[in-house]
Amino acid sequence: MANKETPEASEQSASEGIPAPEGAANLIDTDYVIGQDNIATSRFGVPVDLHSVVFTVSSLVILLFVVITLALQDQVAPVFTGTFDYLTGNLSWVFLLGGNVFVLVALGLVLSPLGKVRIGGAKATPDFSYAGWFAMLFAAGMGIGLMFYGVGEPLSHFGTAMSGSDAAPLGGAEGNAEASATLAMASTIYHWGLHPWGAYAIVGLSLAIFAFNKGLPLTMRSIFYPILGERIWGWPGHIIDTLAVFATLFGLATSLGLGATQASTGLNYLFDIPNTDTTMVVLILGITAVALGSVMAGVDKGVQRLSQLNMALAFLLLVFVIAVGPTLAIATGFFSNLGAYAKNLPALANPFGREDSAFVQSWTAFYWAWWISWSPFVGMFIARVSRGRSVREFLIAVLLVPMLVSVLWMTAFGGTAIDQIVTQGISTVQDAELDLQLFAMLGELPLSAITSFVGIVLVIVFFVTSSDSGSLVIDSITAGGKVDAPKPQRMFWAIIEGGIAIALLLGGGLSALQAASVSTGLPFTVVLLFGCYGLIKALMSEPRTV
Repeated sequence: MANKETPEASEQSASEGIPAPEGAANLIDTDYVIGQDNIATSRFGVPVDLHSVVFTVSSLVILLFVVITLALQDQVAPVFTGTFDYLTGNLSWVFLLGGNVFVLVALGLVLSPLGKVRIGGAKATPDFSYAGWFAMLFAAGMGIGLMFYGVGEPLSHFGTAMSGSDAAPLGGAEGNAEASATLAMASTIYHWGLHPWGAYAIVGLSLAIFAFNKGLPLTMRSIFYPILGERIWGWPGHIIDTLAVFATLFGLATSLGLGATQASTGLNYLFDIPNTDTTMVVLILGITAVALGSVMAGVDKGVQRLSQLNMALAFLLLVFVIAVGPTLAIATGFFSNLGAYAKNLPALANPFGREDSAFVQSWTAFYWAWWISWSPFVGMFIARVSRGRSVREFLIAVLLVPMLVSVLWMTAFGGTAIDQIVTQGISTVQDAELDLQLFAMLGELPLSAITSFVGIVLVIVFFVTSSDSGSLVIDSITAGGKVDAPKPQRMFWAIIEGGIAIALLLGGGLSALQAASVSTGLPFTVVLLFGCYGLIKALMSEPRTV
């Protein structure tokens, strides 16, 4: 790997669409020019600039998948279920082991001298304020999932722990409500804490360093330059980027499908709109149309503004639940739940010899596959908005800020639901279906019609944010790493995301969504494990700021 030192940004020409480093950096000396393998043309007034192999292969395979799934809905549903059961039943240890590695590498970098490296060069300054940056980090990474599982997951773990069933985390605490609640919250935080953000952080930091410090394209293949060298421009790189497109699309489709399911349920709950496949399809089509407008506005105007709107609405709903719910229990529960998480983390993260295999397979393996399949999307997005941050600043923010917000959210929403059952003796929320439990919990609080409507709006806005952020990311990968490719390409991918979500919902519902995430998350787990080496190798060659 040949490198050359760059004392000042002005002395270097920027790669197309990617700003040159500011101050000292260690560019990789390669003859490859971003976009040289692209097809750049304009037909019927529509400009395109596409990587000839990655775009062609990924788009054709995805379109074929959508057509077959929609045409053979009854036949493909058992295939999805069988795929999910096989992969989680036999290979769950791969996901758990990979997740542990990502967290340990990220924490190790925070504590090491490599944390002093600055993304974008030694004199780079941040492109966004802390408020805007935090909002985009959180909204891109967790939105719809927190709305869908914020009440349902703690309640599910609480129920299985109380009953001592095979699906109980760590064997449960049969008949002990207090211990079951503690275990339920610890298990939930485990799924929304350090591990998902560990995967996002590794991918995001890797992409940022190789693009903004090394001058390589903003695509997954760039991470593997220390391993593959110039071969990343050939078929090995094409395969890595194509896998990244598949993982991103199916990870997004899982979230969009969950969002459509919950929004449809909420509309039925509030306005008695039929909760049918037709309603969900119409929702996906309508929200995709809104996402197209946001995509056209770009990151600064579209994505950032929607992210900030998300944060404002989510904050208002969170404050309301804390204020009118069991306020003292939520306040004390935040710290006690963090303690329970820390205490149970080694046992929950153990990939081998688990007696609670049903819990691992149905919950943890799915989550880890989902997070890892999301990592190219979230990682590339946070890389694009994190230029100017130090490695240590980046990792602390990406690991801790969203995690603490997630803990508070789960404690407030899940804790309120559990309190309604244990303290108040209200069974409404426990008897509701998973996608209705949020609204059932809010229904027992004041102003339920208003808060439930806000909940639906949040799901929809998170839906739009995920869709337009994902479109920007996938477009960059399929444009050979360009970050300023023609906007019609982003529109194409936003439409494709909606099409996959519709196909999966009609072709098997939740089981199809889960199977899609697991299937694409598995090979990408292996890809990211090798990527950790490339990241450390790259950081070791970078100058460090004081």
